[in-house]
Amino acid sequence: MMGSGLWRLFTAAILLFNGFCSSEKAPSYTFMHQATSAPGVSYYDYIIVGGGTAGCPLAATLSQNSTVLLLERGGSPYGNPNITNLDAFGEALSDLSPSSPSQRFISEDGVISARARVLGGGSCLNAGFYTRAAPVYVHDAFWDGLLVNESYSWVEKKVAFEPPMRQWQSAVRNGLLEADVKPYNGFTYDHLIGTKVGGTIFDVEGHRHTAADLLEYANPDGLTVLLHASVHRILFRTKGKDRPTAHGVVFRDETGIKHRAYLKNGPKNEIIVSSGALGSPQILMLSGIGPKEHLKAHNISVVLDLPFVGQGMSDNPMNAIFVPSPNPVEVSLIQVVGITKYGSYIEAASGASFASGSLRRDFGMFSPKIGQLSTVPPKQRTPEALAKAIEAMEQLEPAAFRGGFILEKIMGPISTGNLFLRNKNPNENPSVTFNYFKETQDLQRCVDGIKIIENVIESKSFSEFRYDYLSLPVLLNMTANAPVNLLPKHANASISLEQFCKDTVMTIWHYHGGCQVGRVVDTDYRVLGVDALRVIDGSTFNYSPGTNPQATVMMLGRYMGVRMLRERLEGQ
Repeated sequence: MMGSGLWRLFTAAILLFNGFCSSEKAPSYTFMHQATSAPGVSYYDYIIVGGGTAGCPLAATLSQNSTVLLLERGGSPYGNPNITNLDAFGEALSDLSPSSPSQRFISEDGVISARARVLGGGSCLNAGFYTRAAPVYVHDAFWDGLLVNESYSWVEKKVAFEPPMRQWQSAVRNGLLEADVKPYNGFTYDHLIGTKVGGTIFDVEGHRHTAADLLEYANPDGLTVLLHASVHRILFRTKGKDRPTAHGVVFRDETGIKHRAYLKNGPKNEIIVSSGALGSPQILMLSGIGPKEHLKAHNISVVLDLPFVGQGMSDNPMNAIFVPSPNPVEVSLIQVVGITKYGSYIEAASGASFASGSLRRDFGMFSPKIGQLSTVPPKQRTPEALAKAIEAMEQLEPAAFRGGFILEKIMGPISTGNLFLRNKNPNENPSVTFNYFKETQDLQRCVDGIKIIENVIESKSFSEFRYDYLSLPVLLNMTANAPVNLLPKHANASISLEQFCKDTVMTIWHYHGGCQVGRVVDTDYRVLGVDALRVIDGSTFNYSPGTNPQATVMMLGRYMGVRMLRERLEGQ
């Protein structure tokens, strides 16, 4: 039987969604440059702010018959020593340096999270799961279903694969079926009630493919990608115009030198903001578009009073149960999903050894330095405390790092919050509140999901991957006692599933909103009240698509690129 020290360490394995971009061979992008090489002033048909999950496919598409500037505040995902393969992830999370591909932030709710700072965006930081939105989502978004399917297929040819199903993931799949999450829909990208094997952006060799790979579609003569280009504000013309018109951006390179990029003359030329759910509302506010009083409080000249910028912020809460395994398990990220009738999605991830090989010195995903995986609470991470924790971990047997976890994420969510500026620095995180479980229906969906997880753990199919003597209350307590967030703990968390959901809430990085359709942009993603400016990314979503949004965000970049090209041709 394992000691309590090992049990405490098991609780540190709650968060496993941190594989980072990897490629067996970096593409030869002749159009990709450091921003330091950019001229002081330049001119393009389109300027895209943010080279992330939406920005890359959008840029690749628009470059076919236009000149496009894609500005990315981070670096390249290719050739970075901190960018690793599926079975060696974790280093990037413990890298808190300014050059890290992830930028940590903590919501006002007390939940530790991260935002992307790398070409390819969140597709470089997630668990790799690839699945489409439900047909009803497409309908409600007023999208053209045929073009949506064509755009998904365009993405899938480059980045989507069928995952290899090994023992642990197969046990979860069979356990879901025993728990009556039916029917079994096999391998599919489609969003269907029941249990399925979804796609992945990891290929059979364990190499991650990201939105940055979609730039292989680009016309190299039409595209310029600038790395480490931090956009400080969008420029507008207002004199002699009924409405503000976007016509340029100001950005700085990594040495702090200021550059300006302007739109060429032309009625179809536009600036598109694709900086994500935190970055897009932030850059709009910094540019003078947002709640008037909030902008004035930061001494920002008001271009347009648009009160819903930064409103409707949502993050799908994630709760998980870590299950120590008596038997070795494969390293796997998200492959199987149970899509329930209750609005809960059940997923799972495992690791044969989260701290093997070269990562052992810092204990990889178990590093005391790393947010949700650490056994040392964030406010107690002094150098002395970290050294003591690492010394204790060095005494542990390898089995302490073996196991996996089963999680649930709720659909929607219904609960929403807001985002505000802290200061005028675009490189610093804004203040964001998500109000997890504020709405009772969100909380009930979590409870329903945890009950299904309990049934999976107790299923016959999963029996070889759990210790008989670890009862469900013990497993719940192990999770509830882990410092997975900054929220206060309650003694009844293993008895009350409602309290368990509240106490152990984490992010699955599916946060969205802040520039929502109907409130900040129209159904063509044009910013309301402004000309030549759109927002195209997850900040426009009213709720998260499918079980995992990255496929739909990439699709949206391609989809809107095609539509904008059609508009351009029709205007000639």
